[in-house]
Amino acid sequence: MSSPGPDTTGSPAMSRRRLFGLAGAGAALAGAGAAIAGTVVSRSAEPAMEAAAREEAARDSVPFRGQHQAGIVTPAQDRLHFVALDVTTTERAALVDLLRRWTRAAERMTAGAEVSPLGALGGNPDAPPADNGEALGLPASQLTLTLGLGGSLFDGRFGLAGAKPAGLAELPHFQLDQLDPKRSGGDLCIQACANDPQVAVHAIRHLVRMGFGTTSVRWSQLGFGRTSSTSTAQLTPRNLFGFKDGTNNIKAEDPAALGDHVWVAPGDGPDWLTGGSYLVARRIRMHIEIWDRTSLAEQESIIGRQKGSGAPPGKPGEFDPSDFAMAANDGRPLIGENAHIRLASAAANGGARILRRGYNFVDGADGSGHLDAGLFFLCFARDPHRQFVPMQRALASQDKLMEYVEHTGSGLFAVPPGVGPDGFWADTLFG
Repeated sequence: MSSPGPDTTGSPAMSRRRLFGLAGAGAALAGAGAAIAGTVVSRSAEPAMEAAAREEAARDSVPFRGQHQAGIVTPAQDRLHFVALDVTTTERAALVDLLRRWTRAAERMTAGAEVSPLGALGGNPDAPPADNGEALGLPASQLTLTLGLGGSLFDGRFGLAGAKPAGLAELPHFQLDQLDPKRSGGDLCIQACANDPQVAVHAIRHLVRMGFGTTSVRWSQLGFGRTSSTSTAQLTPRNLFGFKDGTNNIKAEDPAALGDHVWVAPGDGPDWLTGGSYLVARRIRMHIEIWDRTSLAEQESIIGRQKGSGAPPGKPGEFDPSDFAMAANDGRPLIGENAHIRLASAAANGGARILRRGYNFVDGADGSGHLDAGLFFLCFARDPHRQFVPMQRALASQDKLMEYVEHTGSGLFAVPPGVGPDGFWADTLFG
């Protein structure tokens, strides 16, 4: 992995675990050595410690730079912090400067380092620390940070109106949508995924902090328990309705499918987005109390899968292909015409597929004695209006599952391609 951006001090990024994790609880740097559990370690031991820290960070980190942004086909981590932001400046130079600073900070944090070289303890003690320190002692935790650009960013403030891709046209209003404007839209978004919630929150917290005066938070969402797998090495997880979710998701090991359905290809739109993707975010409230009073047979009929194995009706295995023509003894299809998996299938949508990357959420109670819980749906698509929109229209109008869910937030973002060796986030647009 390339070394973090130009604000480094010449040494490789140091893992957060360097300070507190390697030596166990109570470790702290002190003068010429480190006092570790009451034992003084000499300078001669420090290079070995640094090497061990770098090796550990490398094992636990996801490369930040590459052809595509991390956090799309990266094996889905267990935790999420997603934030949508509005740009408050009208100065293009200020926005570009922030993107450059965000890039340096993001690369450091995904490598397991603090947000800047001075970190939580290395600056002026009479000034606020550069890093607040809540991730000290924690490894990189497979942290990925993914940037998206909303359609409102191209409104003319920054000279981008002519660069807006057609795929960023506003999503239509779907039947039964109950969207809260305070949970929708945004000029920018940042998706932080990690296996430790504190690592994800730390990353978003500091990127937001760096944006003071240039950006402000519009809305955010915490998520836990991934609801889809993006690699064949991962088991299929369950959502809050108790069903395996995302069985037929596109996987990182299928480059042909990724090329067809996820990555923006040359000629699809403006050149700056080639190699990128589109991100659709939907906050879906799940009325779990009503679902919990529904019979198992009805639940399986609504979803179109067996709750235990995840297999489609009439099949023994989760990954057995669904047979939408198979009929029961009474002649009716085993998978109902309004079953969720039928309506969401590629067969029902002209072969269109999406890469799902959603998370469960529980945001306290709703004030009426019910949990405010559900699915924070995230998907990546090459063309959201050809892939996501017709699928969601069919689900919204025909899916029996809609009796148990409510879409309360929405966002659509263009995800630029990955960052090159000397580049910064969205440099294909701003460079």
